[in-house]
Amino acid sequence: MTLTLGADVVSPVPSATVRTRVTVPLRFPDGYATTAEVFTFTGLADGREHLALGLGDWRTAVDRAAAGGPAPLVRPHSECLTGDVFGSQRCDCGPQLREAAERITAAGGVLLYLRQEGRGIGLYAKLDAYALQDAGLDTYEANLALGHGEDERDYTVAAQMLHALGADRVRLLSNNPDKAVQLELLDVAVTERVATGVHLSAANARYLTVKRDHTQHTLDLHTLDLPLAG
Repeated sequence: MTLTLGADVVSPVPSATVRTRVTVPLRFPDGYATTAEVFTFTGLADGREHLALGLGDWRTAVDRAAAGGPAPLVRPHSECLTGDVFGSQRCDCGPQLREAAERITAAGGVLLYLRQEGRGIGLYAKLDAYALQDAGLDTYEANLALGHGEDERDYTVAAQMLHALGADRVRLLSNNPDKAVQLELLDVAVTERVATGVHLSAANARYLTVKRDHTQHTLDLHTLDLPLAG
């Protein structure tokens, strides 16, 4: 496949293949439990160790979509050590991951765990960006001040994993319109965009507001009245 963006021709997206499949029982801090088929891959474009987690009756959902039925529910989730593991309140990543696991298990689909911390700038740089946010910059301004792009994530590997699993049509569980745009360009048809819940706290209110206003994330914050901290 060759992608054409305006006058620019992008190199064909390489194929990836499944390397390992293993069943892993999952349990979240609030007690919710599910079971995932966890896949590793060979041939991912950036050489990193990304994972795909098949949840619920995901294979039936993929086969149903291939036959023209409803597409499986899929979330590309970018790794966030502070939020996913340590429960940081500065973002909504941990609650989104927990929500996605339950909703995808119920519907049948795939959770992609992408190793692109801090919107692709890395863990140390993300913490540097936090320090700049404490000094008054917003999350995007902080990335730029550090010499990075506002968002350096590339969803080529997400598309590679989905293609390897046979999921060429998806219902996308995400508030981020850029994910849908990139996946469509990578031959993954997004048949529906499904918003996640709004996981708002005093600590992340400013962060979520900036995501809504600056990059058009689908976040309904107008009925919520919390101070904009951080």
